[in-house]
Amino acid sequence: MTQWECLLKNLGEWRGSFTRVSPHGKIIADTPSVVSLKGLNNNQTIRQIIRLGGDEKVLEYSSLGRGVLFFENGAFSQGTIQLGPFSEFGAELGLIYENRRLRLVQLFDKNGQLEQFTLIREHLAGTPAIQSPTLTVEALLGEWQGEAVTIYPDWRSPDRYSTKMQLQLDSSGSLVQSLSFGDRTITSTATINGSILTFSQDLQKQVQVLLLPDGASATSPLKVQFRQPLFLEVGWLITPNLRQRMIRSYNDKGEWVGLTLVTEHRVNSV
Repeated sequence: MTQWECLLKNLGEWRGSFTRVSPHGKIIADTPSVVSLKGLNNNQTIRQIIRLGGDEKVLEYSSLGRGVLFFENGAFSQGTIQLGPFSEFGAELGLIYENRRLRLVQLFDKNGQLEQFTLIREHLAGTPAIQSPTLTVEALLGEWQGEAVTIYPDWRSPDRYSTKMQLQLDSSGSLVQSLSFGDRTITSTATINGSILTFSQDLQKQVQVLLLPDGASATSPLKVQFRQPLFLEVGWLITPNLRQRMIRSYNDKGEWVGLTLVTEHRVNSV
């Protein structure tokens, strides 16, 4: 399946809202939205109409930029290809499930500081607008098993592998995460402060997970550090025992190197 054919999985009229969120999880604004993607010339061209509040923007395109990749189910990410000093940095990560889409835009300022998120929750026009509860730590506890596929900006063959994630609270009330993929296992601990989980006690390498409305989560470095690898992630708890995650990865040179989609099911609750 070509990248263009994967894009076509997003055709239709998507109704929902764009919710601007501060780095600490405060909702700044919520704006109703309609995003229409229509195929022209036997789907060789896409016309995209974005209605946000009272504003309307029309785009037409027949090819895809270098900063975007699509998975076979229509999930995608677009954003910065190469990080540079004193330049803004950001990406959109979009998940799709049946008649629903959940998209997250993460933006960092010119100093590398996390600036804001935009959470976009949509459903196809004419279908039920199902929403999940705001995500909580308790909703994620247990053991999750899944399948991951990683696709690459250089078009090499995708990698597919199984994943396992164990999430539990320790005696101090911190969250312990054990993540296994392939033959590697990484264990890390997060402090919990309301809807904010903070991993790593090293101030230079802190990673924040923000628990958001509609079962969403946003994972990001609090500050982009040059010459260090980093990743941006969106998670979506679609049903109590089904979750999708997308990870956009950069290497220590600041180059975008891969995009991973994980689909996981809870096999044991705590």
